[in-house]
Amino acid sequence: MKTALILLCLIIACLSFEDGALFAAWKEQFNKEYSSSEEEALRFENFKLSLDRIASRQAKSTSAVFGLTKYSDMSPEEFKSTLLGFVAPETRADVGILPAGPIAAPQSFDWRTQNMVTPVKDQGQCGSCWAFSVTENIESMYCIKNQMDCTSFPPLSPQEIVDCDTSDDGCNGGDPPTAYQFIIQEGGLEDDSDYPYTAQDGTCNFQQNLVKVKITSYQSACQPGDEMTMMTNLVNWGPLSICVYAEPWQDYQGGVLMASDCQGQTDHCVQAVGYDLTQSTPFWIVRNSWGADWGENGYIRLQYGKDTCNCSDEANCAVI
Repeated sequence: MKTALILLCLIIACLSFEDGALFAAWKEQFNKEYSSSEEEALRFENFKLSLDRIASRQAKSTSAVFGLTKYSDMSPEEFKSTLLGFVAPETRADVGILPAGPIAAPQSFDWRTQNMVTPVKDQGQCGSCWAFSVTENIESMYCIKNQMDCTSFPPLSPQEIVDCDTSDDGCNGGDPPTAYQFIIQEGGLEDDSDYPYTAQDGTCNFQQNLVKVKITSYQSACQPGDEMTMMTNLVNWGPLSICVYAEPWQDYQGGVLMASDCQGQTDHCVQAVGYDLTQSTPFWIVRNSWGADWGENGYIRLQYGKDTCNCSDEANCAVI
């Protein structure tokens, strides 16, 4: 009995050492530093819980790759409260859905190949995804209308929306339709260089004379669950602002995230830029706003045809 107890203690110590070594390597990879030994201890505990959660998710997944990400030192609650900023409104005016455009959707399509998507951004630890989703959609729509290379287009300012849109709640979350309405009423968006992003709430400092892009309206791309119409409008209009359920994305590294991996309430907004129906598992191509060091160079693939992560729950597009 005593020998078995000693062996158990040695196993636990070995596992703890392995976790500690893995944590040290992970901190170096993502340049993590903590303000105190107490915070480091808390982050290490979150990290160990992430290892268990990742193993559980990977065991159930048939296509996606789950693993350590730069968010592995967060609890799921902290991750959700600081990065997932979609807030569903109690009521919303129906803007209607325009008929699908004249171009039939091909079997695969990607706006990135036409240089109509700006580089991946990073919202930081601020629940401003909704503002980024809208800003990125407007950037793409402006580039498409003016036939500009969006990869070198000066980015617009999500911080203007965070600070000045009083119908939403800045880093505490918001909803794309009210952000579009704000931009119309405000008179447009400034460049990010004129109104830089700070990843925190600030005092509105909008300057009308610095507006770079105006929009006249926005439109819904589909009814919830109608991925075919969403696909056709993505081809005919441009990359769409969409809102999704993203809690499982904390551990996403790559592959196609299946509907079975991602079932919950909509909590995050991103940009759908394309799709591929020719693969054995058809998928949407979705751009996130957590930096290029997350996922597949800042992107994620979502299984097509199953409304994975509620991807068709709220899809919108600006009219320039």
